[in-house]
Amino acid sequence: MFIPLRDENPTRITPFINYALIIANSIVFLYEITLPHRAQASLAMVYGTVPVRFVHLLSGHGHFEATLLPLFTSMFLHAGFAHLLGNMLFLWIFGDNVEEFFGHIGYLAFYLFCGVASGLAHVFFNLHANVPAVGASGAISGVMGAYILLFPRARILTLVLIFLVPIPAFLILGYWFLLQFAAGVSSFGAMATGGVAWWAHIGGFLTGLLITAFVNRERR
Repeated sequence: MFIPLRDENPTRITPFINYALIIANSIVFLYEITLPHRAQASLAMVYGTVPVRFVHLLSGHGHFEATLLPLFTSMFLHAGFAHLLGNMLFLWIFGDNVEEFFGHIGYLAFYLFCGVASGLAHVFFNLHANVPAVGASGAISGVMGAYILLFPRARILTLVLIFLVPIPAFLILGYWFLLQFAAGVSSFGAMATGGVAWWAHIGGFLTGLLITAFVNRERR
């Protein structure tokens, strides 16, 4: 078991957008937990990404806004404190350097695009699921995909069992991606019943990697 805690990769900017995203996710979660359980479930069903709605929309029986808007809103909902804490920790560690690379507005656009792309990847591999997917992990996976390309040798201070170990980013994030991919492949043929949206993570990571590679090449 390992838990990344922080990176040894200082930035020259104040990552305002990254801070704002962490604050926004936290505020929405604080609102969520003030609601009764039934209201929380209703909120997730309305504003979470439900794959089967896309099937209904394509067959002419769905509603455009109710199907597509949750690709954005689902990024700011979380299923519990551990879900929120894990996502915000990874965003805190990796987001500031990626924001420096893209610039403030570019980073926000990049983050949201990766979130939408990850949601569509989840939909594609779970077309008939009627369980809402929520969480910022798809967008954050895109940030991680950018980070591994831009800063592969940056040291990530990581808690390994009871030891603090500085580990290169390409090992931490590469291992993380392999876990997501293995879990995603093993989920083929199984109906989504909740839990981790593996293909959202995979789709977000690859989207972030590809966008960053393209922007990096254009700058050079």
